[in-house]
Amino acid sequence: MDLEAEYNNSAKVPNAAEIRDGWMREAEAFRAAHPSAELDLAYGPSKRQALDIFWPGAPGASPLAIFVHGGYWRAMDRKVFSHLARGLLAHGVAVAMPSYDLCPIVTMAVLVEQVRDAAAFLARRHGRAMLASGHSAGGHLAAMLLATDWTARGLPAGTVKAALPISGLFDLPPLIHTNVNVEARLDEAEARRLSPMFLPSPGLPLHAVVGGTEGVEYTRQSRGIAEAWGGTWEATAGENHFTVIAPLADPGSALVARAARMAVA
Repeated sequence: MDLEAEYNNSAKVPNAAEIRDGWMREAEAFRAAHPSAELDLAYGPSKRQALDIFWPGAPGASPLAIFVHGGYWRAMDRKVFSHLARGLLAHGVAVAMPSYDLCPIVTMAVLVEQVRDAAAFLARRHGRAMLASGHSAGGHLAAMLLATDWTARGLPAGTVKAALPISGLFDLPPLIHTNVNVEARLDEAEARRLSPMFLPSPGLPLHAVVGGTEGVEYTRQSRGIAEAWGGTWEATAGENHFTVIAPLADPGSALVARAARMAVA
């Protein structure tokens, strides 16, 4: 199998750059239309250790979801994806979106700890459990949040109570053989240690989503984590790696309905 081809999403989707440009325009317009959002809240010392929270009304007791952006742990930030909060906001669910330092400036292990710090910040600030979602590398990070021992951080078990990873990566050793590892710099042992698929099942709800046209490896990844953790998964017909998250911006989509149920449960 040509692993480079399987994991090179931009090469598989000819208009990927156009789609990403559209995300940035939509996200900027969404932030401008939501002046009540809490932006640039620092959860750690570096500039990228900050998050935005979008509230369905005044900040308060809404159910909470955290959405973690993708970019193969080496690119992008939260402000490209702000508009994806639209769907859950319409269902009364607040959405927090963190950024984090990128590989190779930090190791992936440090990056994972930063996202855990972001979730811990939210839990302490708002005193509630949350749904973790994310796209691509963010799907990996959402699963790592679900697998975290929160009691070791002085927080209740189930601080992250469910996960909805989209086009996630849960078995990292195959990526060692792709250009992703130029920045990630994983060896076999570290790749396994940071792979949700090789961690004990947290025994909490997980539903993995993958685009129906993403290919055999991305499909295997979502099916594999669902099987390993006793969760569920689906492949959405006709969607690619970049279009699969678009339904999050649609309050009437089936994906948002599922996310809302998981956030409220």
